[in-house]
Amino acid sequence: MDEGGRTEKIKNFGRFKKEIKGRKIQKIWRRGKNIFFDLSGGKTLLVHQKLTGHLLFGRWKKRGEKWEAIDKGPLAEDPMNKFLHLILPLDDGNMLALSDLRKFAKIELWDKKGLEESEYLKALGEEPLDNTFTFKKFKEALREKRGKIKQVLMDQSVIAGIGNIYSDEILWAAKIYPTKNTAELREPDLKRIYLAMRKILKKAVELRGESFSDFRDLEGKKGFFDEYRKVYRRKGQECGRCGAVIKRIKLGGRSAHFCPKCQIR
Repeated sequence: MDEGGRTEKIKNFGRFKKEIKGRKIQKIWRRGKNIFFDLSGGKTLLVHQKLTGHLLFGRWKKRGEKWEAIDKGPLAEDPMNKFLHLILPLDDGNMLALSDLRKFAKIELWDKKGLEESEYLKALGEEPLDNTFTFKKFKEALREKRGKIKQVLMDQSVIAGIGNIYSDEILWAAKIYPTKNTAELREPDLKRIYLAMRKILKKAVELRGESFSDFRDLEGKKGFFDEYRKVYRRKGQECGRCGAVIKRIKLGGRSAHFCPKCQIR
């Protein structure tokens, strides 16, 4: 739905079901934290999983007021996969479901053209793992945005897709204090942040994400980034690099975890 008002927002769930039924999935793509399903008939389904949402692929059947997974395994056994709020049946008997513990996730149906022209999409920043996002572009993006480096890394209009976990991990790896202002960062600092960002996000994709809390993949399985995590939610533990005690502060309503000794102020 175009937020500038060019296309109508579908608020009624009955109309949503009618509009989406029978459409073919033609393409699935991602931009920042958004997942898009291009559908036949010029429609696009937008899914933003927010803090605790995750998409699941499998089969469920309704028993009483609850939907239960048919097949054994994590879809049926992991409690984090049981907060189902939307199930979309597919023509091969499988289903696409959204599980969301805290009910913050959103699913919207757009006109494809309206989405492409929307301020919502245009406002997103660079993709951190795109080959076109060079160090030069990264440096320019950060120098145009003043503020504390952790908050700037999480600003979706600057770089699309980096959240709380990975901003902490990136800054620990780059040895940069989370409250350091971007205006104070020298070129070597920026280079370390850029290289750490690329390395850690690639590793996160390889390890299928972080699941110490609620995130699960399409099959309902946990990711393995927890085994690689150095600082996020490690308050009170020893820094794996210098042995100092990991600290935690509040920054813009979010938590920042860091080593007070080896992350440079």
